[in-house]
Amino acid sequence: MSKTIVVVGAGAGLGQAVARKFGREGFAVALVARTPQRLTALASELLGEGIEAAGFPCDVADRAAVAKVVDAIKQRFGTIDVVEFAPTGMDWASRIAPLPDATVESLEFPLDLLVRAPMAIFGAVLPDMIARGDGALLMGTGALAGRAYPQVGNVGIAMAAARNYQLNLNAALDGTGVYAGLLQVGGGIAGSDAIREYAKDRDPGELIDPADLAAAYWDMYVKQDRFEELVGSAFAAG
Repeated sequence: MSKTIVVVGAGAGLGQAVARKFGREGFAVALVARTPQRLTALASELLGEGIEAAGFPCDVADRAAVAKVVDAIKQRFGTIDVVEFAPTGMDWASRIAPLPDATVESLEFPLDLLVRAPMAIFGAVLPDMIARGDGALLMGTGALAGRAYPQVGNVGIAMAAARNYQLNLNAALDGTGVYAGLLQVGGGIAGSDAIREYAKDRDPGELIDPADLAAAYWDMYVKQDRFEELVGSAFAAG
């Protein structure tokens, strides 16, 4: 029986590349995103490549919906072996708040998406993983957590919190057989909706091939020998 990966934020760019990489390595793929039409198209594309895949519409900011989608994935595929969490989208452009003008309220969106949502979905799958002593929780985020970049201050704060959550989860799971790792994306993701929108009226800067990010995820999953990996040089810590 094949293993199953849940790709949260399955769309053009990183989600698509991760689904394809793990699918080609023999995984069944559960695709999670808000837009049913996109999920249907991506699942059909993967099925055409011989990869078992199915879409599961869900807004991961909805806690009740997260529990339901995890149950639906288990009913469809059985055991969940890996969860990859790196949701992105076009919502970011209107939600970025620079410092020092960012308000307390401006933190709600990035904290919901980058901290509360992964805590909810990881928490829903962790008991089963710990019970069988096997599993992996992979998080992808921008590399803003370790560097001052006040232009996107509210997002950087949330990314720092997300990194700290994943770092502590990695330590807490030591010896359980369950791995928690973080992929830091040091640049824009080529082909993603977010970078297409961003590049309409500004220089997108360094672009990273999503296949390179997916390959880094795979290497982290297979080796499980480090907490995090940085791909790309933009916004690197230092």
